[in-house]
Amino acid sequence: MEALDLARWQFAITTVYHFIFVPLTIGLAPLVAIMETAWVRTGNERWLKLTKFFGKLFLINFAMGVVTGIVQEFQFGMNWSEYSRFVGDVFGAPLAIEALAAFFVESTFLGLWIFGWDRLRKGVHLACIWAVAIAVNLSAFFILAANSWMQHPVGTRFNPETGRAEMVDILAVLGNNTLWAAFPHAVTAAFLTAGTFVAGIAAWWMVRLVRTGDETRIALARDVYRPAVVLGTVAMLVGGAGVAISGDFQGKLMFEQQPGKMASAEALCDGEEAANFSILTIGDLSNSCEGVRHILEVPGVASYLGTGQFSGPDSYLPGVNDVQAEYAERYGETDAAGNPISYTPNLALTYWSFRLMIGFAAGSALLALLALWFTRGGRVTGNKWFARVGVWAIPMPFVASSFGWIFTETGRQPWVVAPNPTGIDQIRLLTERGVSTAVSPGMVLASMIVFTVLYGVLAVVWGRLMHRYAVEGVPDVVHDDSPEARDDDADRPLSFAY
Repeated sequence: MEALDLARWQFAITTVYHFIFVPLTIGLAPLVAIMETAWVRTGNERWLKLTKFFGKLFLINFAMGVVTGIVQEFQFGMNWSEYSRFVGDVFGAPLAIEALAAFFVESTFLGLWIFGWDRLRKGVHLACIWAVAIAVNLSAFFILAANSWMQHPVGTRFNPETGRAEMVDILAVLGNNTLWAAFPHAVTAAFLTAGTFVAGIAAWWMVRLVRTGDETRIALARDVYRPAVVLGTVAMLVGGAGVAISGDFQGKLMFEQQPGKMASAEALCDGEEAANFSILTIGDLSNSCEGVRHILEVPGVASYLGTGQFSGPDSYLPGVNDVQAEYAERYGETDAAGNPISYTPNLALTYWSFRLMIGFAAGSALLALLALWFTRGGRVTGNKWFARVGVWAIPMPFVASSFGWIFTETGRQPWVVAPNPTGIDQIRLLTERGVSTAVSPGMVLASMIVFTVLYGVLAVVWGRLMHRYAVEGVPDVVHDDSPEARDDDADRPLSFAY
């Protein structure tokens, strides 16, 4: 394999693994803040127990996300130095803001939240976790600003003397319509993930306690775990609705900006009016598009996703062959070595990642429906299938988010910086031209093996820690250690509260 192929594999492996932790961090931080808010406002210890319980799981996930995320920045200089040279003036700015304004804020206030339970007043301590919740979402915003610029470059000019893209308008970069479509979609998907996580764990505990038949444990299930199931269900419903609405808007914008991605998502070889949404396609999903047969289809839905029209001339979707011909005419048929350029992404990967993204999200929908039924009217349940669905549903939005990310990135290929069809000329870069010319296949392979093994070990550590503390349940006894609740006035150092 060439260095380009290995570099792409390495970045894909590390990025997809890191992205496992991102949605839960973004979504769980506000939910923990809501739990602590409920405790501060009501004084009910159930919310303090839930804050401590899910706060501990949040900290494990946050720490693992930080460790695995550091590698991403290094890869831009190691394997993708040509890409960094071309876009560094633009791409580096949002990432720098993310590090300075978001990451430092969330790290600082998270430290105060962890160690300040018995030193900070309740209101100040609560403000710390809300600062963390806001900061993690700001972090997502600036990272998506950088990625959205790669999908749709704006606010930039090409310098022919240096051969680099240079930022001329930071407000245009931060106001990119691609960003404002992607950010709500990512955040609502994070709420869906976190809501499923909270509801799934709480459902398992509720069923377990009810099935013991012990009145004390049933009371604990009703008093502590049922409210957690309800909170998680609300987060799932809000997140699911947000994902659907923002996804619809994002699909129509994608049709305008990257028609090849839309055509590949449907394995649509030739343009059609009233194009059907394919549920199952068989045949050789190679980029030649030969032998492709759509077996199960929903009439007109693909056209609606892209154009907002089910039928008629305005519902026309170009196929991958149409996009290939258009891009070949506009950007050239061959590269510098005379090799033909394929402007079609990997059809099989794009087609199936789009469907797996949607399909795995259905696990959260099933859990939400069951939760609404089994907790209606203040009820608790010992139904073992509810517990099983709760556990099975937990990984599904994680997988759905990962496939959504895979679809977004692979559907952009062969571009690492996709051209803006209605805007800036010459601000585009093929992926093959972004790889470093100084690294050999052996060097990339060695680092890929090291990172993969290291990340595999970290996956085991993360899984064991999350399982260990999830099966411990909420603490039996919690104390209000805030200065307002203490009788003594002695100064105390910040101490670890877990």
